[in-house]
Amino acid sequence: MRTRLEALALAIAVTLQGCSFAPVYQAPPVQLPAHYAEDAGPWHPAQPADTVQPQWWKAFEGAQLNDLQQRLLNANPDLTAALAHYDAALAYAAQLHAGLMPQVNASLNPIRQRQSDRRPLRSGTQPSIYNSDTAGFSLNFDPDLWGKIRNQVAAGDAQAQASADDLAVARLSLQHQLATLYVQVRGVDAQSRILQTSLDDYTQALQLTRDRYEGKIASALDLTRAQSQLAEARAQLDDVNAQRDLSEHAIAELVGAMPGDVHLAQNAQPLKLPGIPHTLPGSLLQQRPDVAAAERRVFAANANIGVAKAAWYPDFSLTGLLGGQTQGSGNLLAAANRYWALGPLVNLPIFDGGRRSANERQAKAEFEEAAAHYHSQVLKAVCEVEDNLGQLRDLQRESEDQHAAVDAAQSAEQMAMSSYQAGAASYLDVVTAQTAALQAERRLQVVETSRLQASVGLMAALGGGWKSG
Repeated sequence: MRTRLEALALAIAVTLQGCSFAPVYQAPPVQLPAHYAEDAGPWHPAQPADTVQPQWWKAFEGAQLNDLQQRLLNANPDLTAALAHYDAALAYAAQLHAGLMPQVNASLNPIRQRQSDRRPLRSGTQPSIYNSDTAGFSLNFDPDLWGKIRNQVAAGDAQAQASADDLAVARLSLQHQLATLYVQVRGVDAQSRILQTSLDDYTQALQLTRDRYEGKIASALDLTRAQSQLAEARAQLDDVNAQRDLSEHAIAELVGAMPGDVHLAQNAQPLKLPGIPHTLPGSLLQQRPDVAAAERRVFAANANIGVAKAAWYPDFSLTGLLGGQTQGSGNLLAAANRYWALGPLVNLPIFDGGRRSANERQAKAEFEEAAAHYHSQVLKAVCEVEDNLGQLRDLQRESEDQHAAVDAAQSAEQMAMSSYQAGAASYLDVVTAQTAALQAERRLQVVETSRLQASVGLMAALGGGWKSG
């Protein structure tokens, strides 16, 4: 009769092993627009068949940038930490998977002992000192009737996948920072070249004014203005060089180097403004690692609801023992010395002070929190793309207007200098025209740098070539 009950219990366990109390999972619905609001802007669209590539920064055609990005991947400490966190998540998921398998242990316990001469009920023939040896195996298996372990495994796997996506987020963020800083350095270099050209022009203008002053043609005020203009340009160049040093130090930190170990050549080839592959808002759900990580955490939270619900049902496990035990010098393998045990263990929760109910409410609340965070990440992703698209559109118009402003300012500068040399204008007119031309050129370079940085931002907002799972 007992054997039949044990067989029946085992059959029930096998039958119910596919049971799970986790809700049927569906990714939280998100209403996305059919097109980006800023999509109509002239933002250098690429061919429709193009996609953002994993090494997206190569579209800017900067050899030094390529080298720096590789150094970042090899030596950035934050990226190393993110990789270690991912490895830990994989190890934790592997621990949870082990719960699905039987646990088998071996034991060996050889003991030599002495009994007290006054031990109650001691046999007169039993020696005071003797050996007691035990060896055997134990087995424990949880058939997971209610899906508790399977849901724990599913949640652990989803968390590991989210950790992989977090690693991609960290990598993309660092690559974005590095590319932005590199563009900034190249913009500063362009500013430096503009200022150096102006310094050369101002030096010649100062010499011309000094000659005119000595010839009693120009006033002392004109000479002072020329000297002040040259000194101001030198101060601006010093400020630009200081900005470059700070950006270079930040780049060194990103590539895992000391500030003095990274020196970027100033004569590098100008960066190219790349075309941006045309995408639709719905593709962000597959392109953005932060969105994918948020979705995997929703899945994990859903599985944890099943874990919490399974706690309302009895725990069922199968245990077994097999081994041998002897006293004296007997053979452990002899039939008379063998022992075994096999049977089910049922643990039925009756009263826990409301703990299981609270755990279930917590699991459901964490699911709602994860779903809301997923929605937030999707909105953030769309907004980042829209922001950069809008910037590119506006900056293109500004670039066209600023080119016209530079042409006009340079023409005015030439006319003012010609008039001054002919004695038809004061040096104040020259200073005013030269200052306006310098400001226009520097402003144009700021706009072009901003366009490159907006392109970097858009590439990153589109996921930087990352592909889901």
